[in-house]
Amino acid sequence: MEKLTYSSGTMRKEAALKRRIARQEQKKRYRHLGLKRFYIALIFIFMYAPIVLLIIQSFNRSKSRGHWGGFTLKWYASLFTNAEILQAFVTTILLAVLSSLIAVILGTMACIAMDRMKKMDRQLMLGVTNIPMLNADIVTGVSFMLLFMTLRMELGFGTILLAHITFNIPYVILNVMPRYRELNPHIYEAALDLGATPARAFFKTVLPEIMPGILSGALMAFTMSLDDFIITHFTTGAGVDTLSTKIYAEVKLGIKPEMYALSAMIFVTVLVLLALVNRSQTAEARKAGD
Repeated sequence: MEKLTYSSGTMRKEAALKRRIARQEQKKRYRHLGLKRFYIALIFIFMYAPIVLLIIQSFNRSKSRGHWGGFTLKWYASLFTNAEILQAFVTTILLAVLSSLIAVILGTMACIAMDRMKKMDRQLMLGVTNIPMLNADIVTGVSFMLLFMTLRMELGFGTILLAHITFNIPYVILNVMPRYRELNPHIYEAALDLGATPARAFFKTVLPEIMPGILSGALMAFTMSLDDFIITHFTTGAGVDTLSTKIYAEVKLGIKPEMYALSAMIFVTVLVLLALVNRSQTAEARKAGD
């Protein structure tokens, strides 16, 4: 009887000790979870607070950034009547589209060529193509400027386009090459054996497999071209402005509120596009899972 009482008392003490330890562990988890949430919230605040402030300023009636003059949409209305800003916007988009498209074509062709090289030669070429990504933008910009001046090329839209194509190609190779290396070469050879021409075999067997890498490279090239300022600044000529060079030129005089409106519209557009892409990828993943 004493043994039974002793063992039951011991079991109660052990159960109480386990419950106490479990509560302490739960408190630690909640504490760590709270710190993680606080840290993530802090990161998002630092990342998006400037953008939120910019969007708020686009609705500010006052031109002063330090004074709230009331809510208005007039800067959005006047944006579409400002020829200089619209021209800079069109030039920026045109440069980004053309440079990313040409860079995708050249970068994909470079991946195909490098894949057929010997291992040492391929590694050497990959190292060479990575240099523009690692090089400082100001060095690249000055180098392009000196090159164009040596060749007696007139600085303008064409020189900016050539510069953007050049620094976008490595980003395309970076995205396409891993996808191309994962391909099964026997599929392409089987298409040739079945009577397909090399071009038809490429478009039917190789291109669909590397398309995700091509799209990723195109998106990255488009973003890099859209965001570039330093290289554009050194390779542009009189009368040619992108959004980045236009904003830089207006900093000393004061940025026009229409720029806030345009920046807010670009941000919202990119946000919507990303949401649509993520939604389509999620739908495709669900279909693949089913």
